[in-house]
Amino acid sequence: MITTETKLKSWGNSIGVVLPKDELKAEHLEVNDEVEVTVKKKSNPIKEAFGKLKGVKGRTGRSTEELVMEAKRELDSRWG
Repeated sequence: MITTETKLKSWGNSIGVVLPKDELKAEHLEVNDEVEVTVKKKSNPIKEAFGKLKGVKGRTGRSTEELVMEAKRELDSRWG
């Protein structure tokens, strides 16, 4: 199975993705092989949290920016 991040590309009147050749080779995939594709838009957890934190200052006394930066530091310290 290949899991990779890539960008959608314009391809005539369609949209396509380019898969890394090395990963295709490792999976023994070739032109005209049938595959199943699942597409999920890449998300940014910090950006998503920012939208959910609107109005939080009145409840916590801390700005959204302060909370987002704290969350980012925490994520970076665990997975950075």
